[in-house]
Amino acid sequence: MAFDVDGFKEVMGRFATGVAVVTAVEDGHPVGFTCQSFVSLSLDPPLVGLAPAKSSTSWPRIARAGSFCVNVLADHQQALCTGFAVSGGDKFDGVPWHPAAVGGAPVIEGCLAWVSCGVELVHDAGDHELVIGKVLDLGHAPGRPLLFYRRAFATLAEIPVEAEGEGPPRAEDRAVDRHR
Repeated sequence: MAFDVDGFKEVMGRFATGVAVVTAVEDGHPVGFTCQSFVSLSLDPPLVGLAPAKSSTSWPRIARAGSFCVNVLADHQQALCTGFAVSGGDKFDGVPWHPAAVGGAPVIEGCLAWVSCGVELVHDAGDHELVIGKVLDLGHAPGRPLLFYRRAFATLAEIPVEAEGEGPPRAEDRAVDRHR
């Protein structure tokens, strides 16, 4: 029985994911690609996972660098996401970034969060590789995520954006607000 690839894509497209750009510096030049297969794996030790396609021309360059940064994109960064999803060209042209304090991989300005990692393990995973990264440093900013759902971009407009320096509302604060 033949596997229904289109059906698989349709089913998996029902799982909303965040969108990230994975970056590194190889031979003094920034390199990156768009990635929607990114996950937190472990707290102790802190590990994340991502799954670049074996056909990627950027991933081998990032792997050689030995460290990378996952830039979680904000809802206003759709064009940036699209630019990093294509092969070739200077993807960083006009993209403001600074090197992560630990590892030195590019942190893209305006991203919602970033996780600087060292390459820990790489496993074969069919037409992709499963990369395990050890978290070296991280940070976040206020905003809303850029999402991908059913092969299209989406956002979470109903989620309130936390103020700079504040976390999300606590349950006990919401309960007090309801009784005022």
